[in-house]
Amino acid sequence: MNARTEVQIIRQGGQPAFVVLPVSDYEVLLKGHGDKRTTLPHEVVKMNVLDGVSLLRAWRVYFGLGQVELAKKAGVTQSQIANFENGKAIPRADTLLKISAALGVSADLLWETD
Repeated sequence: MNARTEVQIIRQGGQPAFVVLPVSDYEVLLKGHGDKRTTLPHEVVKMNVLDGVSLLRAWRVYFGLGQVELAKKAGVTQSQIANFENGKAIPRADTLLKISAALGVSADLLWETD
C-alpha cells in the first residue's frame, strides 16, 4: 500500500488538537475552488448546528447522496465515511481532499476544527 505518512496528528488530552501536513497539501486546502468561495447553505447549517450532525454528513445529505455513493465517488470505503461522520475517525488530508472533490465543496467546509 502506498499510503502517505507525512501527515501527523498531535493530541492533547487524548483528543486530536493539531494536524501537521506538507505545505503542498495545506496550500491545496487553502485554495478551495480558486477565487470562488463556497458558502454554507441554510440547510447545511441547520443540520450541523440545530440537529448536531457533522458538516460532512450535512453536506452529503444536502446533495442527496448515501454513504456508499459518496464513498465510491471519493474512492474510499463506506465505513470510512461512516466513521468520519460520527467522529470515530479523522480523515487524513489526502482523504479529505478526495471527499471534497467528490462533493465539489471546499475541504475547509467539510470538517469542524474545534
